[in-house]
Amino acid sequence: MKKEIEMNPNRLVAILGKQHTEFTMEDIVKYIREEGIRMVNFMYPASDGRLKTLNFVINDLAYLEAILTCGERVDGSSLFPFIEAGSSDLYVVPRFRTAFLDPFAEIPTITMLCSFFNKDGQPLESAPEQTLHKACCAFTDTTGMTFEAMGELEYYVIAPDCRMFPATDQRGYHESAPYAKFGDFRTRCMAYIAQAGGRIKYGHSEVGNFTLDGMIYEQNEIEFLPVPAEEAADQLMVAKWIIRNLARQYGYDITFAPKITTGKAGSGLHIHMRITQNGENMMLSAGSLSDTALRAIAGMMELAPSITAFGNTNPTSYFRLVPHQEAPTNICWGDRNRSVLVRVPLGWSAQTDMCATANPLEAPAHRDTTDKQTVEIRSADGSADIYLLLASLAVACRHGFELDNALDIARRKYVNVNIHTEKNRQCLASLTQLPDSCAASADSLEHQRKIYEHNGVFSPAMLDGTISRLRAYNDRTLRRDVENDAEEMMKLVRKFFHCG
Repeated sequence: MKKEIEMNPNRLVAILGKQHTEFTMEDIVKYIREEGIRMVNFMYPASDGRLKTLNFVINDLAYLEAILTCGERVDGSSLFPFIEAGSSDLYVVPRFRTAFLDPFAEIPTITMLCSFFNKDGQPLESAPEQTLHKACCAFTDTTGMTFEAMGELEYYVIAPDCRMFPATDQRGYHESAPYAKFGDFRTRCMAYIAQAGGRIKYGHSEVGNFTLDGMIYEQNEIEFLPVPAEEAADQLMVAKWIIRNLARQYGYDITFAPKITTGKAGSGLHIHMRITQNGENMMLSAGSLSDTALRAIAGMMELAPSITAFGNTNPTSYFRLVPHQEAPTNICWGDRNRSVLVRVPLGWSAQTDMCATANPLEAPAHRDTTDKQTVEIRSADGSADIYLLLASLAVACRHGFELDNALDIARRKYVNVNIHTEKNRQCLASLTQLPDSCAASADSLEHQRKIYEHNGVFSPAMLDGTISRLRAYNDRTLRRDVENDAEEMMKLVRKFFHCG
């Protein structure tokens, strides 16, 4: 049995004996019949960033085959504001590779994510998952390579304060029990996400923790492994759904919001990317960052202002993106530097065998670790439209290959110092700033929209809808207006508490 299947926690993979990417309708029907499944759920994203659900009772085999083949009709105007009510009927059709056993259903249920199709049976050009699909295809057509991604999903768990072993305020990074209170909840979330097909790297407690009005607020993070970007988006969507549902069972509240309260760490959605060709990571060359990676970084440097339109989608996003805090506000990149927008994290490029050093009984393994190198963009947060965020990053990285001066752009935007220290003030002053509001992000997207529309990736109607929605917040001066008004700030936090 293949190593990828042998210990795979997804029950469908284990029982069918094949990877999820190989699932067919015949496989789904076989599993349903042999495992006593009684219901099927279709799930699909809407413009609010949440998964919607359609439930089916399995009446008989013919009906099961019909819904798996034909999908079902839904009202698109209730899902996406840019779709006219007069032509709103859409089809949702399941993608078999996303099938998983619903961990919350009392009645045995298989759940699958769906794609949207228009009245003519063609993929809906403006749908989030179709936009990402087009972006990935355009990237491959331009470069001959595959765009991969993974997310760092940060969130707060909120529950009554037990008043035992209090954690140190804003010092929760990798904290253990009993000072960290929700490790068991996090690991249960991780197990369910893995069973649903999520490729998890690890989980841990994060920096943010505090008590407020008798409640504990503890920040946690679940980080994924890099996979093709379309899979990465699906996994993040399902993960957020699982975390919220499990929290409801535990009696906890959960928020992915970018701003939690004044003076405390907000939650980001850092995205790591790598570019592969025939299974080989192309981010390194002779142990150093490759020209491929530099071109991708250059593209992100150029489109950074408009990427916020998809990664920072409500006014509280811009209370996280403020100067002199850990979240980035300046368009630059650097090695292992957490003060920059795009960071090149440690990638196991040192030619040493750390395992043999730490474990003298082990023989040197000489393991190839080049697959671990990624680049990370740190601006997005939990309000992000995940499919459109990853699509915008695929467009940006592709754009880097279309720029004649990409390598020069990358070199000019490189920063190898902490730009927030006093001695580096001059360096900081020379850098372009990210937008400071939804309105400013909309302006940036409008200015750069032709790059997103190139090759038909982002539909004009969807971009128009995004720009209109961002401008409707009317927040151009909001950050300055309420920065010293804690009460008004908390009103905004409560309004967008369950965003994304």
